[in-house]
Amino acid sequence: MHPFASYVLRSYYRATGWNEDNLYANLTRSSNAILDFSVPRGLHLSISKAPNGLFNTSYSMNAMPSLNGSVGYIFTSCNLDVKSSGSVRFKDMVERFKVYDQPRRPEGKEEEWLAGERADTRDYLLYGRLYLPTGRLDALYSTRLSPTLQGLVAAISDPRSSFSSEKRPRGDNVSNVMFSLQHDIGKWCSEYTYSAEDGMWGVRVLHNFGRLRNPTEPPEDLNSSPGTRPKRVDEEEATGGGLKGRVSAGAEFYISAKERSAGVSTGIRFTTLPDATPPSFQIPQPSSSPLAQSSRSPPSQPPTTITALFNPMMGHISTAYAARVTRDLSMCSRFDFNVYSYDSEWTMGAEWWMRRAASKHEDELEPSLIPPEQPSVPIPQTESVDIPSDIRGVVKARISTNNNVSLMWEGRLKQMLVSLGFVSDLSSGSKPIKAIGLELSYFSAG
Repeated sequence: MHPFASYVLRSYYRATGWNEDNLYANLTRSSNAILDFSVPRGLHLSISKAPNGLFNTSYSMNAMPSLNGSVGYIFTSCNLDVKSSGSVRFKDMVERFKVYDQPRRPEGKEEEWLAGERADTRDYLLYGRLYLPTGRLDALYSTRLSPTLQGLVAAISDPRSSFSSEKRPRGDNVSNVMFSLQHDIGKWCSEYTYSAEDGMWGVRVLHNFGRLRNPTEPPEDLNSSPGTRPKRVDEEEATGGGLKGRVSAGAEFYISAKERSAGVSTGIRFTTLPDATPPSFQIPQPSSSPLAQSSRSPPSQPPTTITALFNPMMGHISTAYAARVTRDLSMCSRFDFNVYSYDSEWTMGAEWWMRRAASKHEDELEPSLIPPEQPSVPIPQTESVDIPSDIRGVVKARISTNNNVSLMWEGRLKQMLVSLGFVSDLSSGSKPIKAIGLELSYFSAG
């Protein structure tokens, strides 16, 4: 389950038109959502409030196994449409398998002029969280420098880091400040980072091959028949089969003069193209109408993502294959191998969406698959109010060759979001359950 701060941050990116998915760090995001989900440990409670569209507060507490808590505040320069935990789209609060839309060049907001001078300001977000009783402070500042440029400053202040290196426990968090500059033009996306604590510089680059769709060009309809155009006399019949998609490749390089170390990795991803969304899909249709029947038809190809990562210095190779086999079931398999030590691990996982008996398909329309340039068709008031979601929750499972098994359920009970899961070690006879936890989250708006 996404924390409330992550939900607000993603809402900010969506409001300002920034595509966080077009980053090399998120190259394996689809497979990680199935195989690397985080199971809550102990009992975690979270209460948040959004009194207006600019300011948000969040309070959390861990009751088990130890008692601690935190207080967080978020302020943005633009009004955000933050929903409550009872009305928020459930899929927006869960890290899930998803085929992301084709990247496009970010567009800045329209210029505002007042008395011959620019009146519009630069968008920004401020976030801070204080942990008790340790006194650790986390801070984040994000701002749009230009339509294609974004800057971030993240800081950690830990009082325990004031001790000398001999007294400080090894691996303990230390105070640090990290600067990041992201440049996204759609086809290319680069990120430059600097970490002050260890003096590490890093560069990440991602390139999307193929022709990208222009903002004024409608998405390609993969369901369209080739018979819509006249056929040449010498034209051969098209061969069926195969997946239609796009390829993205990237790399990262980082070096630390203080630690006298460096690293490099490269990766490639193939993902299928999302099917075009017909205009009739945006309006609830009677179940007996032909438009409703066509909108419920399965996609022309299964949504699939294939990724491969290679770290030559560490000798680590990772390949993953994720696909949605049915409307409610997605599966993923990943194989990790080290060319130096010959260590390997095979991980398999799945996510299954639980629905109510009465399906309301229009609620599951992916916002990223709707072309933003197309004007939305007005929906009568009687059809847009009190339409509940048919999703009750999602079950995620993961098993690997190291005998670790994880199972988690995420859902909504009344006005609260709930996560329940456990981690088990099948090779341990004395302690088969390694961790079990319950997370409760409630937030309101307005």
